Amino acid sequence: MQKALSKLYHIPFWLAYHYLWWVVAMGNPWKAAHSILFSPYAVKFVFYVVLQAVAVYFNLYYLIPKYLEKGRLRSYIGYLGITLLATALAIVSGYYVSAWLAHQSVEKLFGRDTNCFFYFFGEAMPSTLASTTLAMSIKLTKNWIRTERRKQLLEKEKLETELRFLKYQFNPHFLFNSINSIFFLIHKNPDVASSSLAKFSELLRHHLYECNDELVPLDKEIAYLHNFIALEKLRQNTGVAVITDITDKFPPGAGITPFILMTFIENAFKHVSKDNDRDNRIEIRLHAKTNMLEFEVSNSSSPLATRQAVHYGGIGLKNVQRRLDLIYPGRHDLAIRHHDGAFQVNLRMELTPLPPVPITQPALP
Repeated sequence: MQKALSKLYHIPFWLAYHYLWWVVAMGNPWKAAHSILFSPYAVKFVFYVVLQAVAVYFNLYYLIPKYLEKGRLRSYIGYLGITLLATALAIVSGYYVSAWLAHQSVEKLFGRDTNCFFYFFGEAMPSTLASTTLAMSIKLTKNWIRTERRKQLLEKEKLETELRFLKYQFNPHFLFNSINSIFFLIHKNPDVASSSLAKFSELLRHHLYECNDELVPLDKEIAYLHNFIALEKLRQNTGVAVITDITDKFPPGAGITPFILMTFIENAFKHVSKDNDRDNRIEIRLHAKTNMLEFEVSNSSSPLATRQAVHYGGIGLKNVQRRLDLIYPGRHDLAIRHHDGAFQVNLRMELTPLPPVPITQPALP
């Protein structure tokens, strides 16, 4: 309903558009207004306004999305031609309805000794074609402006994100705690220490070298999450249970924007409850089906931790939500809830296929 009301401003546009056509045809704005309001020509005017508006919106909101935007050019041209023909024929019938209501012949009312073919090819069809072309031009211009604005926002967001990750990618708290944990493990359990050091190395390598592209392979991003979770479990107290259910089957060629999932997991570890009289837990689930990714992360939370997650961690959550809106518009569904001592994030998003790797030709000897 609200969307329909937002389009009401189109009505005066179409009335003014057709009125200008009549002014040009008659050469006098007062005569054109009088003909529209106080003569049998009003019926003809209504036919032009209503039927051409119907044809325009049928083209913009049905034919273009269903056929043109999906590359079905022949079908689009065919259905558009049928729409224009049907609209022009229906408009021609308005001439005869006007004459019938005025109890006159069409020739006498409109001052021409012609037949319906003149009204069709000389007036109705050119006018319908002009209206459709004008509406498509406006729509394409708006889409171009919206796309350019989105590109600018993405570029700005990319720069801000790069600066933010450059600033925080070597978070001293995380870095020193991880090193200290590995250091103590060296004496207690060298094998686990060696494995943790390898994970730490992979984590830093991903930060430095593998996340500079707009898209990264999904399997690499998930491997990064595994390493991060393993190191966080190493740093956490034994009072926090970490449960993971992360798929090891990935759609071939699937890509994802780097660090789009990281913020939610980092937020869970940062704000998980540390109460001694309850079960403190973090649950992380991630599954990929065909071209869809389903991600869920939840953590137990005390009232203080919840407030911190909302007010302090909320900056990161708002940032990643804005990135999702810019990079995956209409292709994701994000729900963030905090209730009953738990903080939960559910994300469902459409994966983007990775661009093909260019084949380099071997150099000639």
